[in-house]
Amino acid sequence: MGKGRHEIASQERRVKRFAIRYGLHLMKSQKPFGKVLEHGGYMLRDEDTREIVFGNTGYEFSADLDEVEAFLEASTKPEE
Repeated sequence: MGKGRHEIASQERRVKRFAIRYGLHLMKSQKPFGKVLEHGGYMLRDEDTREIVFGNTGYEFSADLDEVEAFLEASTKPEE
């Protein structure tokens, strides 16, 4: 069963805050198309270099929120 609208919004806010700790920005597809509608819709971009660091495998915005969150959790400890 899918997630509700409020649960998705809550997860987006949590992942955005988590990404900021790593100097990353969570990007969301504004106009979903084909594959993005089926799976994905998110990418992570490095704020300093403006390079996409996750979510562009095969096509842009290829990661879903759960994958982005797992990527961040697997990343190294944030700088303090």
